[in-house]
Amino acid sequence: MAMGKVPGDSEGEDVGFAEINITPLTDIFLVLLIIFMVTSSVIVQQAPGGGAQEGLKVNLPKGGSTDVTARATDLSVAILADGRFVLGGNVLSEDELKRAFADAQQKNPDTIVIVQADEGVPHGTVVQVMELAKSAGLGQLAIGVREAQ
Repeated sequence: MAMGKVPGDSEGEDVGFAEINITPLTDIFLVLLIIFMVTSSVIVQQAPGGGAQEGLKVNLPKGGSTDVTARATDLSVAILADGRFVLGGNVLSEDELKRAFADAQQKNPDTIVIVQADEGVPHGTVVQVMELAKSAGLGQLAIGVREAQ
């Protein structure tokens, strides 16, 4: 049977396909969707500094200069406007944050804790995070700011 021929057609005239098979097209789009989803999650996880750099919206106060550059071993703690603590993209309680600081101190005592607090966060909350870090033995602290424009 020739392609494009309708069975039972005695004259042998070419007739178009009765339906279009979109299965291969759908398969290609699904594969592309999966590739984009995996790629975007890898890009977010590899963001330098962690914390607010991982897709969280933290409205940092303006600062004069940026002296501290985050290293892979540093901890970046974001304090959201509602008072939640975020470390590595995960929302943590105060006890979990204290344990994370203790673990970081055991791995590398020279770890720098970068506190990235929203402009609306009370000063006491920032001091609370800094005290947690100091009580865990992490004495090198920095405050994250955005560049003044």
